[in-house]
Amino acid sequence: METAKVTLLRDNPEKTEKAAEWFHKKWGIPKEAYLESMEECVNGKTGVPQWYFIEKNDKIIAGMGVIENDFHQRKDLSPNVCAVYVEKEHRGNNTAKKLLEFVCNDLHRLGYDVLYLITSLNGFYEKCGWEYYCDVLENNGDSSKMYRHIYNE
Repeated sequence: METAKVTLLRDNPEKTEKAAEWFHKKWGIPKEAYLESMEECVNGKTGVPQWYFIEKNDKIIAGMGVIENDFHQRKDLSPNVCAVYVEKEHRGNNTAKKLLEFVCNDLHRLGYDVLYLITSLNGFYEKCGWEYYCDVLENNGDSSKMYRHIYNE
């Protein structure tokens, strides 16, 4: 990430449309849902939701958000890192790990020391300092692993 830096959407509202389109293409969630969450981020400035991405040569190469609940039935496990994605050609160089660290630090500054995320990946998030917490039932009926990150200075 030497030549690419993290963009905080709350500080760059002019990039909302671009970010919503990129996340929509990666995850298939309606663009309108991203726009709604991103507008709340931009208008709220602090707290949840938050959206982050990395641009290189004016193209988004990685991104993630933080929302109250990532489509699972454990509403008490909040907030959730969501929509984690790194373009294939930028994987394997710690981009996701660095972005996760940035997000955890930023959320700590906003008053959140515990974050959660759901995933079907095995082993990846442990390498990024997260710990398996429990299995959760997603809203679609599938089961996923819930990971937790507790901020440590």
